[in-house]
This record gives sequence, structure tokens and C-alpha cells, in this order.
Amino acid sequence: MSTLLDEPTSQTSEVASAARRLRTTMAAARLSFTWLGVRKSLNAQQKEQAADTFGAEGKFLSAGKKLLDTSHPAYKAVTAIRGRAVAYWKGVSLPYPEPGIRLIRQDAITEFDNKIAEFRSELDEAVAELDRHYAELRSAARERLGDLFDVSDYPPSLIGAFAIEHDFPSVEPPAYLQQLSPELYQQECQRVQARFDEAVQLAEQAFLEELAKLVDHLAERLSGQDDGKPKVFRDSAVTNLTDFFERFQSLNVRSNDQLDALVERAQGVVNGVAPQELRDSGTLRQQIASRLSSVQSSLDGLLVDRPRRNILRRPR
Repeated sequence: MSTLLDEPTSQTSEVASAARRLRTTMAAARLSFTWLGVRKSLNAQQKEQAADTFGAEGKFLSAGKKLLDTSHPAYKAVTAIRGRAVAYWKGVSLPYPEPGIRLIRQDAITEFDNKIAEFRSELDEAVAELDRHYAELRSAARERLGDLFDVSDYPPSLIGAFAIEHDFPSVEPPAYLQQLSPELYQQECQRVQARFDEAVQLAEQAFLEELAKLVDHLAERLSGQDDGKPKVFRDSAVTNLTDFFERFQSLNVRSNDQLDALVERAQGVVNGVAPQELRDSGTLRQQIASRLSSVQSSLDGLLVDRPRRNILRRPR
């Protein structure tokens, strides 16, 4: 159940202004997949046989079988492309309160379209490679599944069984509705405006939570010790923060001055600091850890204050 909490009028104005910017500068982008299912439920007879093993009733048993070995390198290569495509889509977009839809900058549509086309081409090549191992995978499944193996569970080929699609759905009220029913058109306009208001706050919340997570992780790595020695940390503990700053700069909806100031502070802490420098200099490490601790405190305070900013809480 959503909870709507009061906020000052000035904050409402900020959100409304940011929502208008979103509507005029962003576009809805949707990413979808066709993906071969590799698990299948047992049929009634098979469940009865399985249930007999435990002295149970088949109708109270849930059981399935794995059709292919998903740990095979060729299959993992296919799924890795899907993961990278989703990560890219989310990295260049902001959340929108409709399932499967995110908002990207209008001036980034061509780049987005080209990048998804690249993923699609990579996927086609990876699926072709997987298909070359398909007979081997089915043979292995026949041995592992025994009597549960059913050749009808397997398509003749894997070509076409995996696909990446994208489109740019309209989230605005249809123009024809204005002529058919002005009152209904106005209601739809209000509904869309409310969606963009929520999109602003979802973006603000996502940025705040991601920054807090990245700062917490780096601060913990820099200030903690293992067996009396400084903790080891990967370069990504620093580079992930710099990547965040670039994305924030590109996608920031400028709805929260406090968040903008905190991002600027955090950026100032790590700006120009290389991971190896932090490993080589204990003094620098302590200085950065101390400054990050201060940013952490401010972030924690802003996170606590979030319920007063009219956030629409949704069940997960």
C-alpha cells in the first residue's frame, strides 16, 4: 500500500519543476527478452512417482527438472550478454513507476539504439556458438534425467530461442482522447503528471541509496583492518564512485539541493585519488576515510529525513 506523506510547498515545487524537465527531455525506453526456459515442472504422473518415494501425495508436491546444464561456458556466455544489456539500460536511464519502463535522455536515443543493436549482434553470435554444443548438452541431459528426459521438451535448434528487443512506448495521453472526451483526457494528463512526479522521487531515492552504498563500502575498506593490517580493496571501490558521479551528472533531475551538495562533497573527497595511492599511503588512506565518514553521516541524516519528502512507498 502506498503512503503519501506531507512535505513543504517549496519541495513540492522542486519536484513539479523536475517532473516537467523529465517530460520534456526524457523518453520512455523498454527492454525485453525472449529466453529459452531451462526448467520445467514434472507432469502429474511423474509427480506421483516422485511422491511415492517419500510416501506423499502428488498433488501436494512441487517438482521440476532442469533441461540444460546452465553452467556450460557457452550457456553462461549467452546469459552474460543479457546481464550486460540490462546493466547498460539501467545505467543510462532513470526509474519510471511502470513495470519494464525506464526514462532515457532524448538526445541519447540514437546511442541507446545502437548499443542495444550491438548486444543483439553479440547475442546472435553467442547463441550460434551455444547451438553448436546443443547436441552435447541434450545428450548430457538425457544421461542425468534418465526417465524424466523427454525429447519434446527440446526445440530442434536454439537459433531464435533467445532475443533482445527494445522499444520506446508512449507514456503521454493519446491526442485523440482530447476530442473524444476532454474530461477523460484531463484525467489522463493528471495521471501522467503524477507518474512523472513519482519518477522524480524514485530517481532521487535511487541516487541517494546508491551513493550511500558506494561511500559506505569504500569507507569500510579504507578504515577497517584484517589481522592488524589494512583491508584489501579492489580498484572498483573507487572507480564505481567516479562512474556514479558521471552518471549523476548526466541524469540528475536537480530536484534536491541537499543531494546535489552531498554528491559534490563525495566527489571532492575522491577526486584525483588513484586506488594505488590509497594502498601506498597510510596517511592518505586515513584522510580519505575520515572525510568519507563525514559524508556518511550526512547521507544517513538525509536517508532518515526521506519520509518527509513525499516519497511514495511501494511494496517490493
